[in-house]
Amino acid sequence: MSLPRLEPASPQGDGSAGVVLVLHGGRPDGQQDAGGFLLSHVRMVPFGQAIARAGASRGVETALLRYRVRGWNARDDAAGIPDPVRDARWALDDVRGRHGPDVRIVLVGHSMGARAALRVGGDENVVGVAALAPWIGRHEPTGHLRGQTLLVAHGDRERMTDPRASLWFAGRVAEISDHVARFEVLGDGHAMLRRAGDWHGLVARFAMAALGLEPFDDAVANAMAAGAPEGLSVPLSR
Repeated sequence: MSLPRLEPASPQGDGSAGVVLVLHGGRPDGQQDAGGFLLSHVRMVPFGQAIARAGASRGVETALLRYRVRGWNARDDAAGIPDPVRDARWALDDVRGRHGPDVRIVLVGHSMGARAALRVGGDENVVGVAALAPWIGRHEPTGHLRGQTLLVAHGDRERMTDPRASLWFAGRVAEISDHVARFEVLGDGHAMLRRAGDWHGLVARFAMAALGLEPFDDAVANAMAAGAPEGLSVPLSR
């Protein structure tokens, strides 16, 4: 089994303005090594590049997290910590070790990676979480996200994860945070390919705003201001 690692996106900033960590998807179970060619990882490379292009010149470091194994594997961990959650915690500690205890961090995750990002989203250094087509469990915890800045986006042609579950989750977090927005990406599915540029732009702008480098764009700001339910089922305009 390989160790988790962070792969820098290009271009690269120095981290003085914050760090964005990108978490790829996986599967419910699987002890196979997560190194090498993985479609779930490859899909997130353009997200890392879009964020890096938006933030590198402003001091934002962007990196993609490689897990040790491909599965969530909650049942295999005696401590009850799923494998990608353990790896995400390692990544947060790694960033703190390199940039200091006050570093600002944004998490961007897809599918299983979104679930992992949400699980660690209450970390004291995390200032925003973008959950893309998130895999949400039946009893997914939300209390640790009180006051957190959260973006959720789900395609209306989704076949792998449940948009109704992400709507429920966003609604729960909206009860304890005034900074929650959820978008419905019309015409797209789990792979986020039909409207790839719209996904990439939404996330890059969100990350910069969550780091305090620019205001939230109007669509996100308006959704957050509207709250539940209006701000949680917003069609993503082209």
